[in-house]
Amino acid sequence: MSITISRARLYELTLPLVEPFRLSGGTMAVRRSLIVELEDGEGRVGLGESAPFEAPFYSPETVTSAREMLLQHLLPRLLAEPCSNPAQVHELLSRNVMGNRMAIAGAETAWWDLRSEREERALADLVTDRLEQLGVPPEWRERRERLRCGIALGMPENRTASEIRNAVTRAVERGYRRVKLKVMPGWDLEPIYAALDALERYDAEIPLTVDANGSYQLERDRGRLEQLGRLGLLYLEQPLPAGALWDLKVLAGQIDTPICLDESLTSADVARQVAEMGGPEVWNIKVQRIGGLEEACRICAVASKYGAKLWGGTMPETGVGAQAMLALGAHAGFVYPTDLEPSERWYAPGADPIELTMESDGTMLVPTHRPAVSRDGWELVTVVE
Repeated sequence: MSITISRARLYELTLPLVEPFRLSGGTMAVRRSLIVELEDGEGRVGLGESAPFEAPFYSPETVTSAREMLLQHLLPRLLAEPCSNPAQVHELLSRNVMGNRMAIAGAETAWWDLRSEREERALADLVTDRLEQLGVPPEWRERRERLRCGIALGMPENRTASEIRNAVTRAVERGYRRVKLKVMPGWDLEPIYAALDALERYDAEIPLTVDANGSYQLERDRGRLEQLGRLGLLYLEQPLPAGALWDLKVLAGQIDTPICLDESLTSADVARQVAEMGGPEVWNIKVQRIGGLEEACRICAVASKYGAKLWGGTMPETGVGAQAMLALGAHAGFVYPTDLEPSERWYAPGADPIELTMESDGTMLVPTHRPAVSRDGWELVTVVE
């Protein structure tokens, strides 16, 4: 049955982080997000989030560009044309649109959430159905009740090994199931050795990964990348720029540590090409980066045929945007701990619109219905009718 959107609202939400998050391309001290609300004729609503950064250091999109894309193009399309399934929504929002995937993700995931509310079914159930339709095998569609959570540690303010040791120790004590460090040329071996030392001292069998956000160059940094490949990391995430797919394949064949794709993996078509060239086999799926849940399901279908190992990343979003990854990452094809973390890791108590909680064993419950939503601090941008 087609869903007719009668009204759309776009909100801005600004949440200060409890501490700045530093990576190779920039520093985030505030999470500014766009919340999309779609309403049907019966008054039911669906919520989605578009969560680019304020500056284009991670992707070409920014909060400003996503806001204009939603207002001028995407939301009017949803009101003008009813859709009955995720493939139609994906085609409608992507038609004659280059890039702008984070803007698309906000509108697309709001449609999925509205459908979940209309059918009174869990979002994860809808994702499972779509994976089956796309031919994902049963063993990949099996679902967990809880996701394992990993922590992503940004670069410390003073860039000291002691800061890394302390942060890793706190993460282990809190129960996280994987530790990830942000690295870049000039800040890599020292923090990795410090983290490994902390894990060894704590006798913690917790995997360590590093994320370079594309900051290395294959020829310039080959020696250092080979060093990183000998340290026993679970995987090395996006060491080379997003467009360097062939270089990433070459590097994957030269070092023992698996290479993980992040910024490179922007669509199911890219995933297909990676598989056909025999490229890296660890894939980080971010719903924001690829334009929503439909494209994520299509990537899962490619991954299941190729045998790629999946895990779920975040921007990080608020709890609104996190619902999509909770629903997707619950499936068995996602083999490594997700980047989803509890709200308290990023925001002041009670600030997150949907509170995410993590148990002491480092797991997060997959919702069977939409959790309670707080609208404190939501600033209405406009209503589209």
